[in-house]
Amino acid sequence: MNRAVLWAALLLALGVAMSPGPARGASWPGVDEAVVERYATAAGRPPRAPLIAPGEGDMLLFLFLVAGAVGGFVAGYYFRALFPPKGKPGGASR
Repeated sequence: MNRAVLWAALLLALGVAMSPGPARGASWPGVDEAVVERYATAAGRPPRAPLIAPGEGDMLLFLFLVAGAVGGFVAGYYFRALFPPKGKPGGASR
């Protein structure tokens, strides 16, 4: 890879890492609250409690992380069956 591209990517990553984030305590509404909830209320469908309440915090992010890790391990284990080498139809034999 070209050194100029590597330096540009490094400088971009460093700039993003050093940029100030949103003010502490500031809460930005999500798409659900800002858009979907407004249109649903206008259509006569007020918000209701979810069927499966994940609770507060990052529980949903943790569950997505675990599901992605499990899926990655499964895909890695069956990699040759999913993507057989060229020239060998049906995948590699064990």
